[in-house]
Amino acid sequence: MQVRYRYRIYPSPGQQQALARVFGCARVVYNDCLRLRDACHAAGEKISDIEVQRRVITLAKQAPERSWLGEVASVALVQACQDARRAYRNWFGSLSGQRKGRRVGHPVFRRKHQRQSIRLTRNGFALRGQRLYVAKVGDIRVEWSRDLPSVPSSVTVIKEADGRYYASFVVERQATPLPGCGREIGIDLGLASLAVTSDGDVIANPRFLRAKERKLARAQRGLSRTRKGSANRARPGTGSRCCTARCGRPGSTMRTRSRFGWSATIKRSMRRTCACPGWRVPGWPGPCTTPAGRSCCG
Repeated sequence: MQVRYRYRIYPSPGQQQALARVFGCARVVYNDCLRLRDACHAAGEKISDIEVQRRVITLAKQAPERSWLGEVASVALVQACQDARRAYRNWFGSLSGQRKGRRVGHPVFRRKHQRQSIRLTRNGFALRGQRLYVAKVGDIRVEWSRDLPSVPSSVTVIKEADGRYYASFVVERQATPLPGCGREIGIDLGLASLAVTSDGDVIANPRFLRAKERKLARAQRGLSRTRKGSANRARPGTGSRCCTARCGRPGSTMRTRSRFGWSATIKRSMRRTCACPGWRVPGWPGPCTTPAGRSCCG
């Protein structure tokens, strides 16, 4: 099965500028794809994926106003076209009912002042020792928290709103099912308590946001004192998203670790689980029934 392994990366100042250039070019190509598809759809014109890529990349590089697209690796631009195509396919599939899951809306344009990312296939990156080589960017230092189980097929380079950089690798990993223990358990999600199991175990709600609200309010007050369009407001790390991300990052990390911690404990100790909340949770089976079809909450 395919899984993602995410690592923190530390690009140098020059590499950060090169990545910002790639982020910007990929964002422009993605938005041009959406704009072209919207125009063709409104005019009733059918356009193929190859023609879209030819217009927004090949022909755009020859135009004076888009000649700077040739300064970055073309693989990032091609993957931006693929992302736009997938976004449209998901939208049409959601409208027709062929796509399962939550309803997907019309694709939106990517913005400059938010999370940035590029996706690269094997001809756009390589692993050189302990560093990640990105085409036309260089060798980037990676904080390897764990080993990769196989050779990655693609990588997504991400810049979060708080300024941190990450690399997310897609790798193949063998599925290792946990041994069964012959137990069944029901889980009730709540607000006062995060979850209560049918065995009587109570998982407390840590409420990480409460601990960070004061720091977030202080950062937003400082942001409100700056004038829109001023140099102080444009300073890196002072935007609204940056303040929220910077203050909420520790809480988000703790929430992720807490959620995966207790869920892994339940999965390792029980063979089967069922959900019995008062509302439907995506990914959980039907409420108040076990996989065997029996009621778990009386």
